[in-house]
Formats: sequence, C-alpha cells, structure tokens
Amino acid sequence: MEAGTRVWSYEASGDDPWILSEVTSRSSDAVTLKRLSGDDEGEAFDRKLISSDQGAKYEGVELANAPLSEADAAEGADDDMIALQHLHEPAILHAVGERYFRGEIYTWTGPVLIAVNPFQRLPLYTREILDAYRQEGLLRSQNLGDATAKPLGPHVYSIADRSYRQMMSEERKSQSVLISGESGAGKTETTKIVMLYLTTLGSGHAETPEQEEGGGKLSIMERVLQSNPILEAFGNAKTLRNDNSSRFGKFSELGFNRAGVLQGAKVQTYLLEKVRIGYHASGERNYHIFYQLLRGATEEQHQKYSFHDGITGGLELANYFHLTGQGGAPQLREFTDEEGLKYTLKSMRSMGWSEDKIDQVLSIVAGILHLGQVKFESKMSDGGQEIAQIADEKTVADAAKLLGVDLEKLITALTVRIMVTRGDEIRIDLAPDKAADARDALAKTVYGAMFLWVVKEVNNCIKWENDSDIRSSTGVLDIFGFESFAVNSFEQLCINFTNEALQQQFNKFIFKLEQEEYERENITWAFIEFPDNQDCLDTIQAKPKGILALLDDECKLGQRGSDKNWAQKLNQTYLPNKNQEVSDNTRYSATKMQQVKGVFCVRHFAGNVAYTAETNFLEKNRDEIPLTAKSLFEQDSSDLIKEIYGAQKEQSEDTASAKTGKPAKQKTVSQQFKEQLTSLIEMVEATDPHYIRCLKPNDAAKPKLMTRKRLTEQLRYGGVLEAVRVARMGYPVRLDHSGFFKRYRMLLPSIPDEKLPWSMDDEEPQELCVKFLDILLEEGAKPVSYANADGTMTRANKIRKAQKQPEEMVFPKTDVQLGLTKVFMRKGPHDKLESHRVFHQSASITLIQSWIRGMQQERRYLINGDAALTIERWYRGCMGRARWWRLREAQASLLLTNNFRMQINRKKYNRSRRGTVRLQAQYRGRNVRKVNAATKIQSFRRMRVRTVAYTKLKSATIALQCCLRRSEAKKVFDEIKRAQKDMGKLKEHNEKLKMEMASLKAMLQAQAASDAGKAESERAIAEKQKEIDQLEARIAQLEAELSEEKENVKRLEDDLNVQKEDNQKLSRDLQHQKELVSRGAPSPVPTHRQTERQSRAAPQTAVAAEKVVDAVVVGHTITPEALAQHQSEVARLEEQLEEQRRMSRAARIEVKNLRAAIADKGVVDVTAPTEISDNVSEMSGSEIDRSDVPVPSEVEPNIRCVNLSLEMVTDMCVFVIPFLAVHWSRPLTFVELRRRPAVHPRQITRPHIWKWNDERCCFSLCMCLHRPISSICRLVLLLVFGIVAIFLGIALILRWQHCVNHARMAWLVLDSSFSQRARSFAAVSSGFDDMLSVPCTNCFM
Repeated sequence: MEAGTRVWSYEASGDDPWILSEVTSRSSDAVTLKRLSGDDEGEAFDRKLISSDQGAKYEGVELANAPLSEADAAEGADDDMIALQHLHEPAILHAVGERYFRGEIYTWTGPVLIAVNPFQRLPLYTREILDAYRQEGLLRSQNLGDATAKPLGPHVYSIADRSYRQMMSEERKSQSVLISGESGAGKTETTKIVMLYLTTLGSGHAETPEQEEGGGKLSIMERVLQSNPILEAFGNAKTLRNDNSSRFGKFSELGFNRAGVLQGAKVQTYLLEKVRIGYHASGERNYHIFYQLLRGATEEQHQKYSFHDGITGGLELANYFHLTGQGGAPQLREFTDEEGLKYTLKSMRSMGWSEDKIDQVLSIVAGILHLGQVKFESKMSDGGQEIAQIADEKTVADAAKLLGVDLEKLITALTVRIMVTRGDEIRIDLAPDKAADARDALAKTVYGAMFLWVVKEVNNCIKWENDSDIRSSTGVLDIFGFESFAVNSFEQLCINFTNEALQQQFNKFIFKLEQEEYERENITWAFIEFPDNQDCLDTIQAKPKGILALLDDECKLGQRGSDKNWAQKLNQTYLPNKNQEVSDNTRYSATKMQQVKGVFCVRHFAGNVAYTAETNFLEKNRDEIPLTAKSLFEQDSSDLIKEIYGAQKEQSEDTASAKTGKPAKQKTVSQQFKEQLTSLIEMVEATDPHYIRCLKPNDAAKPKLMTRKRLTEQLRYGGVLEAVRVARMGYPVRLDHSGFFKRYRMLLPSIPDEKLPWSMDDEEPQELCVKFLDILLEEGAKPVSYANADGTMTRANKIRKAQKQPEEMVFPKTDVQLGLTKVFMRKGPHDKLESHRVFHQSASITLIQSWIRGMQQERRYLINGDAALTIERWYRGCMGRARWWRLREAQASLLLTNNFRMQINRKKYNRSRRGTVRLQAQYRGRNVRKVNAATKIQSFRRMRVRTVAYTKLKSATIALQCCLRRSEAKKVFDEIKRAQKDMGKLKEHNEKLKMEMASLKAMLQAQAASDAGKAESERAIAEKQKEIDQLEARIAQLEAELSEEKENVKRLEDDLNVQKEDNQKLSRDLQHQKELVSRGAPSPVPTHRQTERQSRAAPQTAVAAEKVVDAVVVGHTITPEALAQHQSEVARLEEQLEEQRRMSRAARIEVKNLRAAIADKGVVDVTAPTEISDNVSEMSGSEIDRSDVPVPSEVEPNIRCVNLSLEMVTDMCVFVIPFLAVHWSRPLTFVELRRRPAVHPRQITRPHIWKWNDERCCFSLCMCLHRPISSICRLVLLLVFGIVAIFLGIALILRWQHCVNHARMAWLVLDSSFSQRARSFAAVSSGFDDMLSVPCTNCFM
C-alpha cells in the first residue's frame, strides 16, 4: 500500500460508512490517508496497523478498484462483482450504487442476484425482453447460438430461466428460488415476476388455455397468477416502510411434468403476523381486505354488512372502525382500495369460488370489524368484584350474525374465561380490560383461521391432480429478511432464526461452489475452513437449553409462567458465572443493565440483536384458543366457521399424540415454526437453490436516491458480504493468465526479452505465468543492486534508488496457485506485487515527467529567443518610421503656408468683384421700377372709368325691367280679383247640396221604416258603428293636420323675423346708394356680392349709363297677413275637430239607445227622428226643411256645377300664378338663395320652379319679381294674394262640409235602388279629395 494508492476508509458515524481516500504516506505502524470525497474533502488522518501476516492490514482500510471507463461500463464489465479485483464491502457498495444510478438495478455477485428497488416503473419487463431471455436460455440449453456474442445482462429473468433450464436438464433435479430482503425492498414484486416467467415457460407448449364449455375456466398458468391478489389482500398490509408489505412467509411450489408443462402449484405460508389485527402503529394499516371492503363495497353490501354511514359521526368508515382506524387509515400510493376489491373479487371468481362462498368470506371479514367495535362497561358482581358487561348489544348481535355464531356464546366468549381443573370447569368473569384482550384474541384467532382456510382453498384450486404426473418442481420462496428494530419481540426472533438457518444453507452452497471452482482449476484447497454458524442455530433451537426450548417449557407452566421468569432462566443457562456477560460460544450476551430490564442479545451472522423478553413472548408463543372460543366455533356455528376452525386445529394440534390415542395437544407457535422451517430447509437442500437479495436504497421510497449506510446494513443482513467472505477465504484475488502477466511483467524490467518476453503472442499463457513467477521469486531473493557491471547507473535506476524501497519480493510459492485459466493469490503476495508495481510505476512516471519537463524548458527557451528577435525588429522599424514622419511633416508645413497665402489673395479679389456687381444691379433696378409704376397708374385709371360707366348702365336697365314687370303683375292681380268674385256662387251651391243631403236622408229613413225587423236593426247598429269608426279616423286626420299647421305657423314666424332683419340691412344699403346718387358722387367700388348680382342682371356691353332717380326697396316675402291667415286656419281646424268629436259622442249615444231598444222590444224603427239629424243640421249651420227636399235627380247637376266651379278656382290658384311667375322668371333674391342653397342662382330656370313643392312655394314664386318694385305694387299684390287665400279657404270649408254630409247620407242607404246615387255621391266626394291633393293647396297649410 504505497503512496498514491486509492483506498476505502471506514467511518462509523455519518450517512456514508465508506469514504474514498488516498494514501499519502506510510510508516511501520500506521498509514496516512487523505479524503477524496465527503464534506471534509482533503482532510488527512491516520489508521493503525492491525496485522502484518500475509500483507499489511490497517484498521478500517480496504483497497479500491480502478474506476471503470464508459466503454467498460457499457460492455458490462461490472455485471458480476466477483470479477472485480478487490471484492469487499465498500467495493460491492460502490459498484451497486454506480449501477443503480445508471438504471441497472440487477447485479451478479457470483450465484447471487442483487436487486435494488428503483421505486419507479422501468421498461425492464416487456414482452420483448422476456422473449429475449427465453430465446437465449433455450439456445444455451441446447448448446446453440454464437459463443462470441455478449450474453444478456443480469436480470430476474436470468435466475428464473436458469432454474427452469436446470430443472429440464438430464438430471431433472428440482429447483428453488429464494428471495429475501427487508420490507419495501421489492420481494413481492420480484416473486410475481419470477412466477410469471416460470408459468410462461411452463405454458408455452399449450397453444390455447384450458377452457370449459360455458364455464370460462382459466388455465393453470392464469389460476396460479390469480392466486397472488387473494393472498395479498388477506396477508399484506401497509407499514411505514412499504405500502404492500407481506406479513407472512410464502413458498410457492410449481409442478412440471416430463415435458416441462406446468401442472399446478402449492402454496405454504409461514408465521402470519396476527398481532396486527388488534394493534398497528400510526401511519400503518391493517390487512388490505378490511379497507377494500369498507371503501369498495356497494350500497347493497353496506346494508347487508351493517356499514351504516350515519353512525360514524362524519368520519370515514375506515377511520371509524377500531381495527382499521388506529393508524389513520391512509390511502395507498400505487392503487386505491376500490380497485383492490374489484381485483380481489375477480381473482376469487377466477379461482372458481361461488358467489355464496365469496359472500360468506366477506361476511366474516365484516364480522371481525364489528367484533372490534364491541365495548365493555364495568359492573359489580355479587362478590363485589368488577366485571365486564357488553355496552352495546346491537354491535355484538351484528358481529354474531355476520360471523355465523350463537349470540349468547359469543357474549360468553368475550366476558367469561373457563378453566378446567381436574375435570371441573371453573367460570371466571373477566374485568373490562381483560375482556378487551379476549375480544382482540378472538379476532386474531378468527382471522388467522380464515387466512389458513383461504390458503387451503387456493391450494385446492391450483394444485395438481396426480402426484405421478409431476416430474420435477421449482419453488419460489418469498421470505421476510433479517430484522433489527429498537424493540425486538417474538416475531423478530423467529424471522432472524429463519434467516440464520437459510444463511447456514447459503454458506454451504457457496462453499460448495468454491470447492467446485478449485477442483475445476486443479488447485489445492484442503486447507480452506468453512464458516459455520451452527452454534447460533443451536443457541436458538437446541434442546433442552435453546432459547425456544426454554420458552416452550415456560409456556407449559400455565399461569405460573411469565416473561420475566423465562428471561432469568436464559441468563442462568448461558451466563452461569457471576459478572459474566457473554456466553461461552459468544452467541448469547446480556449486560447487567439488560439483565435487570429483561433484555438479551443474540449475535447473528448480520450482527447483534437485542430482544426484549417482556413483550408477551409467552402469550405469542402459546397462541391458544380459549375453551369458550372452542365451544363457540364447534357448536351452533355456520358450516364455514366450522370449516375454518378445522383448518386452524389441523395446523395447531399435535397429530402424533392423537395417533397414540391420547388427547391432541396444542402445539406452540415456536414448535409449528420449527417444523415448517425444518421442512423448508430440507426442501431447499434437496433442490438446486438460486438466490435473489432485494435491497431498499432509501426509506423515503423515492427514485434516484440512495442512503449508503442503509444499503450497507442490508448487504450485511442479506448475507451478501458473508457470501463474499466465504468466496474469498481461500484465494480472494483471482486474475486470468493474460491479465496477471500483463499487469506484473513490468516488475522485471532488467530481464531481457529473450529470457522472458513482453508479449504473450505465440506463447502458452499458463507456462509463461509459471516462468514469470519463478523468475520473480528468484530475483526477489537476491539483494537489490541498481548499478551496472561497469559501475555506471542508468537514469531510471537512479530514480528507483532515490525512492522509498518496497517490501522484499519473498513469499511462499503456495500462496500463488496457477489454475488452468486463472491465477489464485492470497492477500499477502498480492499486496507485495501491487506495492512493487506502484514502485516501478512511480519510477517510470518520474522519468517521463523529467523528460517532459526538459522538453518544456527547451521549448520555452526557443520561444523566448524568437520573441527577443521579433521585439528587436519591431523597435528598429518604429525608429525608421518616426524619422520618415518628421520629414513628411516638414514638407507638409511648406505646402500649407503656400496654400494659406493663396487663399488670402483670392478672398480679396472675390470681395471687390461682388461690390461692383451689387452697385450695377441697384442702378438698373431703379430705372425699371419707375417705368412699371407709370404703367400701373395708367391701367388703374382706365379701369376705373370703365367700371363707373358699366355700373350706371346696369342700374338703368334694372329699373326699366322692374317697371315692365310691375305692369304685368297688376294685370294678373286684376284677373285674380275678378275670379274671386265668383266665390259667392259656391255658397249657394253649398246650400243646395245641404238640401239634397237632407232629402236623401229623409228618403232613406222612409225606406228603412218599411223594413222593420231585428236583422235591419242590427244592420243599422253596424252601420252606426262604422260611422263611429270613420268619425274617429277623421278626428285623427284632423289632429294630424292641426299639428302640422301649428308647425307651419311657428316656422313662418321664425322666417318672418329673419326676413325682417335682412330687409332692414338691405334698406340701409339702398338708402346709402340713393344718397350717393342724389349727390352726384361716383359710386364706390362695388362689393363682391353686388358685383356678382350685377354681372347676372345685365349683359356686359359698353352702353351709356343712365341716371338712377330712385332706389327700389324689396318688400317682405312673408307678410303678417299671411301669418294671420295661417293662425285663423289653425283656429278653424280646432273648431272642426271639436265638432267631429261631438258627432262621435252623439253616434255612440245613439248606438247605445238602439241596443237598449232592441233589448226591450226586439226591433227599432229607423224612420223615427233621431239625434243624428239634428246634429247634422247643427253642423251644416242651417235648419233643413224636409218637406222642401228636392229629388235626387235634380240635385246632381247642381253638384256637378259646384264641383266645376271649385276646380276652376283651384286651377287658377295652382296654375295661373305660377305661370305669371315663370313668365317673369329672373334670378332670385338673396333671400331665396339663402333658403335654397342646393341650386345655384344661375341654374334657376322655369323647370326648376315646378320642382319646388313645399310649404313655401307660393312665397318663393312671389319673390321671382326683382326688388325694383314700388311699394304700391307690392301692397296690391299682397292684397290680391290675401283675397285669393280667403276664397280658397272658404272653398275648402264648403267642400269639407259637403263631403261629410254626403258621406253620412251614403251610410244610411239601405236599399239597392239607392246604390247608384250612393256611387254618384262617392264620385263627388272623390272629386273633392282630388282637389285637396293638388300640391299648390299646401301653400296655405
């Protein structure tokens, strides 16, 4: 162990027990190390020498293997840790950790497969991978395939395939796969994978599963696999370390026939943890079946099993029940309880269980839950003792009903204990606390018996029919691993006893493999000792002084026996001497303090374990069924309970005593367990075992996290390190011939190639290694001399001489054995070879370093010399460039001076030239401006003269035109005035029309009188109603006209105000112009607007201006008289509207009277005078004499004359006045232009006037006359228009009254003889309507 060697150093404290370090120095009694990892990296510390035999051995120091390259890791160089050069605890720990973080969870350690739980789903169990391992195993078993191909890596499929192929070999020997590990290490999942692979191979010869017609029976393979969910539901529970921890041991034996086809299976269980029924810690759970039933049951099952949610007080059922709620009833991470129940029921049905059987099993599970709910009250007995009584009898009744037992006997079993003394029964009433213990004991007994019955039923479903068909078998053992807790009890002693026995068998197996290895290599091995732990097994089980034997003896004492007495007997047996703390065989120990507390220690193969005696060892070992419980199960119970109890008795009673005729004795748990363990060991020894050690990398169940200290403990508890110790007890270091020669040939550098070649080409490896070993021992016996024959010394020898010399190469030749393919070495020779190898490597490294440093110095010298030359060249260049720059600056200064002088002279010349040019430009500009000013004055004078002449001519022309138009307007006005005189005739025609209307009404009334009857009366009422509707329509029309007229009046008022303001402005302008003309002064320059009007009024011809005598002022377009007429029209319409409303009310009254008369008499006389006639007369404005009514034929010509007269007057107003306005059409005034901005004044012609159809068209037409009209003419025109408007208003009123009367008469026509007259009056009415629809009539609205 020379300086620079990498080693592992042990640290008792901390999470990492082994720290990678490096040797810095070594003395005769210690070695100095430096940490290469951890928190204190770089810290130096010393380790003492503890042994020098067969090489130096230091305290807590192990040699480290060289780190693997990425290529070696990819090729699987660390698949089997036996191939490592140094195989010990830190080497295995490091290799397993490196593979775990690479995702390779399986590793070989010789025949043992190490499986690390990844805590995540990895793609390692697909169908393709399974087929790959099956194909490789098939080819290997038949000696086929490529021998040079790389084998598949370590996998659980490899173990399963190897066991199957060995079972199918010529020997046909049965196989066994032993899977162990602590809780949460993955034993259950590994067992499933192994069974899946074996059943897949065993069913590969059958093309289709075995089916029954209509039965749907599954194949053997599927039934075997379906048995796992049932056993997990009843035997697995959640612990702090594992969500699906198996709380029992299980050995599944798969039977195969001669062809290798699976025929069936058998399951044997060991040591169910029944104590979990009554108590489990916080964060843990009871068995899965309880939670599956509580959370996955349907509503119907809730009623059947008395799971009433209402009684839980808001708690979940799993938290409410005592047996399931102690740990908080947490949920599982992998699957839910609802899914678990479905899977369990599916497996039960797959096993062929009937629905009744399934229901009975679930009923017992529910009964156990209700049994745990039983509570006790205390009462005083007759003797004054406190005894227990049931607090809630309904709970006990539900439990008895579901369990299928008698209620009274169940109460007795819970509250009474029966003792048999000399044939007499003694009944003892239990106290409340003892009754609670009896309740828990009864629940444990029922559940344990039911678990045994479930296993029995599963075996009945999957077992083979004939034993003769089974040629060989493969067993899969899922056993609990070594356990060591803070407080260890009876369960831990049994579990560790099992692991101790299996470890003994494992050591024998490993030693046997080592023996075969030595024999195969043809080396001597007789001196190797086999590590034996039989003394530990004897300490536990040997009679009469074994721990379990003394426990059975103490149990036989009955009530006199106790845990404390048993612990004292153990100390007296194994520690007989005073102050003795360790037994003679060193397996049992107890300090004085431990003896007082009842604690003792047993040194197992994995270390010391302290057991506490006062943890109910005796009670757990007895596990006896009380007499009251026996009576409960044997009498008045259901068939299933009897069957379950029979399975319990079959396992717990001693059948040997029953054969002799004596009463069967109940066996203790330790006796049952020893028998099962003995049977298991015998079975394993009769088979070829295969080992799988499952490891748990961390307690948090998280992926990619490893706690090295916990992993080290599991390696020790799993026996992996013990296997390594056995394997390395003889020759721990093993190298093949080529590796040995290549590694250590460098130890003889002075031996020439002719004597000992450096290459192994064309050489026999074994002979070359033998030759090398002989020369090595021969050279090692000689004194060391580094000088040559001539006294000189090479550089390499000088270096070797200067270094610290290694140990002499002297060791027995028997310590190195050369086998047929490998070289086997003990630790002493291997350490010496390694120290000499490090010595020569250090010398070679020093020589190489000196040569490289010389090359580096030479290279540095050459680089520095070249750099100096480069700097000199650069300096000379800089100096030359500086001199040349100075010369260039002198030349540049001369050139700059000449240029500066030139610029001064040039500036003077340019300034003189610019002054001369400016003087010439000023003189010439003055002359030109004089000429332009004279020309402009002359032009302005001529323009002024022409403008004045044109203005005078235009004014004279306008005045002449106004005179002509005025005369024409007077003529038109006279004609209109004459036409207005004819309006008096219209009144006469109106009177005649009224008389005709009265005559028609009288005729209608006379005709109606002749046709009296109910039907006619009803028709008259309908006509009246129609009249009322028409009157209402007319009222609505009049209201609309009235509102429109009011709006017109308001608009006219606004326009009149605006017009007055404009006329005032215009009057002021004209007055000013008149004053200017009267003074004879030239008129001012016209404004833009006046110029524009003048340009439109007269042609631009050069005529002589005439003197304007007077100015014309334009009158108002809208007069107050016109506004007054509109207001009177509004008043008239309001009066007419009121009359129409009054008529409507009268008509309604008449209809009401008619209906009342019909109701009284049944008929009505329509000829009788009514209020309507009076109202009509009132509306017409005159009384009508019915005796003087003319004949209708005489009235018609008069009506036509009236119509023609009205049409003439209307046409005169509509067509004559617009004609005159069009005839004198001229450009409109600014008032009209303001009101009609959409049409340009120059675009106004005769057609445009006919298009203007609005309420102001007449006033607009009147404004066509130009403003030069006298005031008298304007008054005459206004008078004419007022008279015309009056006559038009009278005509409209008369026409409206005529239409109303005519319509009322037409309503009264009842006979067909008057239909023609009615049509005539309708035509007259339509004529008046056509007159009203003429556009010009809108002028007065």
